[in-house]
Amino acid sequence: MLRHRWAEGRMQAALPDELLERLGRRVAASERRHSGEIRICVEAGLPMSYLWRHAPPRERAVTLFGKLRVWDTAHNNGVLIYLLLAEHAIEIVADRGIDAHVGSAEWAAMTQRMGTAFREGRFEDGITLALEEVSALLMTHFPLADDQPDTNELPDTPVVL
Repeated sequence: MLRHRWAEGRMQAALPDELLERLGRRVAASERRHSGEIRICVEAGLPMSYLWRHAPPRERAVTLFGKLRVWDTAHNNGVLIYLLLAEHAIEIVADRGIDAHVGSAEWAAMTQRMGTAFREGRFEDGITLALEEVSALLMTHFPLADDQPDTNELPDTPVVL
């Protein structure tokens, strides 16, 4: 529990406001090239209700996938990139539309590459790498047609809890 509360003090150092703004702009730029929606959510530590139950970070990520309405897109192609600082956990939760095209091994490899960058203290590089990889998958499987407008269904700004 202490680790989860202590991580709250490290949030600003790991993800300063300028970085969050840059990430929001990168999400917006990515979404102009495909019909998918990408949300980034960073949490310092799990809520006490999760800690008491020894719930895994994946459970929290799936809950936030619903709360942030990432599942609620026209083509079921939303993707949540979830970071839990206290546990050094990275979870990618993808809606059924994109998940049907991407195997679990590919999502796992993506989180592993992100984790490598984080362990080296390169938070921006790690998140940007994941964002670029998710964008590439969405452009491959859900490209925008020339006459198709970019409908931004969800906010682009990262969520910090």
